[in-house]
Amino acid sequence: MADIEAAKRAAALEAVSQHFPENPRFVGIGSGTTVKYVVEAIKGLGRDVSRIGFIPTGYQSKQLIIDAGLVPIEFDALPDDANIDVAFDGADEVDDDLNCIKGGGACLYQEKLVAMRSKAFICVADHRKLQSRLLTKWPTIPVEVEPKAARQVMQRLKILGSRSPDGKPPFLREGAMTKAGPIKTDQDFFIIDAPFPHPLLTSEDTAAGKMTDPSKGIWDVESLARTIKDINGVLAVGLFCGPTGPEAAAARVVGGQRPIACYFGMPDGSVTLRRAREKRNSIVQQYPPLVPTPSKE
Repeated sequence: MADIEAAKRAAALEAVSQHFPENPRFVGIGSGTTVKYVVEAIKGLGRDVSRIGFIPTGYQSKQLIIDAGLVPIEFDALPDDANIDVAFDGADEVDDDLNCIKGGGACLYQEKLVAMRSKAFICVADHRKLQSRLLTKWPTIPVEVEPKAARQVMQRLKILGSRSPDGKPPFLREGAMTKAGPIKTDQDFFIIDAPFPHPLLTSEDTAAGKMTDPSKGIWDVESLARTIKDINGVLAVGLFCGPTGPEAAAARVVGGQRPIACYFGMPDGSVTLRRAREKRNSIVQQYPPLVPTPSKE
């Protein structure tokens, strides 16, 4: 475990040194076990950060910000015309396209809010999280749901082919104590963990002609994310995919869930950098316009 913690710290130091802006106004701070090293790295820059607002993605990250002597700003206190200059966050698994599974710490909704308000999302993780396809090592897709809709959502997920390789269905995530029942998020919602029997398809797979097949639980990342989100009662899906922040801004669409870069701390102490592949020319068709596209006339 000491080697894993050293890998997380190395990745955080490199990510912050490469991507912390010169004079940011707002910086997003995510959740999870790697983010404490991000905050440590920011403090280690030795800059005056007293005028920077740090946007947490949940209770845990807010406490990290406060304990470090940084200034926390709630997401809903951001000025309407302001974007977050950069957001640093971890992931439970990252694929070749830099699509991420997030939500192991049950903060996925606020993590997605911050990522989609950021000019750039930078992912920081250790080498265990780097896989060619999602659902290779991490077993489930976290889904945040309104409690009254939880049973209905689980039934819909089964129709979409949600089951583990040995046939187990989606399930409510339980708290640490059995008698405590399901855990609740910062929104007082439940988390459903939805397994699927096959790793999710990447853009390389779909370009090669591989197709989704819900009857067999075979999905590409973006189709699955959209289909689950359309289920009544779902607040957020722990798949961070689609355009990056710069791609969304350029195409004038809602987006920015996918990181522009991921830094992985490796077992030998080095750091591996993966940059996001450019999206196919389908962003405008797949994602709703943020503002009307100007007429060419």
